[in-house]
Amino acid sequence: MNGGLRKAIFFVLIVCVAVAGYQYMIRPANRHLYETKERVQAKLDKLEEFEKASAAAEGLEKQLEQLQEAITFFESKLPPTSEIHKVLEQVTVIAQKQGLKPKTIRTLQKKDNSGYVEQPLKMGLVGDFNSFYSFLLELEKLPRIMKIRELSLDKEKEIEGKIEAQFIVSIFFQNKTS
Repeated sequence: MNGGLRKAIFFVLIVCVAVAGYQYMIRPANRHLYETKERVQAKLDKLEEFEKASAAAEGLEKQLEQLQEAITFFESKLPPTSEIHKVLEQVTVIAQKQGLKPKTIRTLQKKDNSGYVEQPLKMGLVGDFNSFYSFLLELEKLPRIMKIRELSLDKEKEIEGKIEAQFIVSIFFQNKTS
């Protein structure tokens, strides 16, 4: 065998070893590396989803805390049902202080709700408009939750500025069962 043939056979042998090494070692290693990268990327995607979900959960926790504070605040504004006479007394004192004369005060049927009781009172007051407006402003300052509905104002014809007001004021109380 001459030296050129030996070199050619040696070169072919080296190429065959390189091709065999690529086929049986490098290609499976690359495939395994690609699959591993895909699994890692899938786990990173799930981790990102969990981070978003946990951030949303923290936001919900903050909202829940705010709602709980609001509920506590409104519950503090609801006196027990046994204090209805005190609230009624406060309303009549405010009306008299403003120079209004009570014409009628009647309690209507109370409404029981899941967390509170609504006690509507039908009231009729007579006096001048400015006094009635001051009465409404004082009512608003009371540390209670109240609602005025079905308000009607009638002007008296004989005296300028004098009105007769008919309205229902609803006073809210704590429900003993809740």
